[in-house]
Amino acid sequence: MPTVTLTSYHTGGIMYFIIRLLINVVAILIIAYLVPRVIQVDSLIAALVAAFLLGVVNTFIRPLVVLFTFPITVVTFGLFLLVINGLLLWLVSAIVRGFQVNGFLGALIGSVLISIVSWILSRFVHS
Repeated sequence: MPTVTLTSYHTGGIMYFIIRLLINVVAILIIAYLVPRVIQVDSLIAALVAAFLLGVVNTFIRPLVVLFTFPITVVTFGLFLLVINGLLLWLVSAIVRGFQVNGFLGALIGSVLISIVSWILSRFVHS
């Protein structure tokens, strides 16, 4: 019977998905705690749903938006990707009850902070 270890994190599959989801939940909760004027989360369930939906949006909608806005992204040397990330986070906050992002600037700052915290947490899991 196979055992699941952190090394299976690298191979993908359901374990990778669960670890990424938990990392994003923790990142959202940390940002909501540290910068409550940017993001507010009412419960752990709201953070879980927001992280799950953010993963779905980043998997299916983000590639299409990036493709359609490619000329703007090239002209802005990739900085428009920050705007896309902020808009997608703002979209998730409009859908998930109990997960609020304060305006577009809050979504922009929140998406950058969530990405940074998620990356740092991923480094801990990776090592």
